[in-house]
Amino acid sequence: MRIIEIDWQQTIAIRHQVLWPNKPPEFCIVEGDQQATHYAVELNAVLICVASIYRDADGVRLRKFATLSDYQGQGAGSLMLRFILDKLKEAGMTYFWFDARESALAFYQGFGFEVEGELFYKSDVAYYKMARHF
Repeated sequence: MRIIEIDWQQTIAIRHQVLWPNKPPEFCIVEGDQQATHYAVELNAVLICVASIYRDADGVRLRKFATLSDYQGQGAGSLMLRFILDKLKEAGMTYFWFDARESALAFYQGFGFEVEGELFYKSDVAYYKMARHF
């Protein structure tokens, strides 16, 4: 497995399949995709995990982090998150945040992220804002 930088268009198929399969693919396009940085975990020339990083007034935000179901639990997501955290530390970032699905809280807490705020919903899916200071 290796991490590569990709174009935003290359993220859509995995975002759609993993995060919002019951919505049209266009639902997975995020405002700011063209300015964001996008990464993928590649295995045997196949993209299996994607994540996108956006800079905003609050710091740096992770969005649309998704691993294909056949590869979940095999370390691709952990590899990606460690890679991103290292990049942000090297760049001198101090605050990293995202909206996490409630079902993924334990995964993120294992990387030192903490819940900020109350439970909320996006299209009937439960989320919490999570963040980490460096």
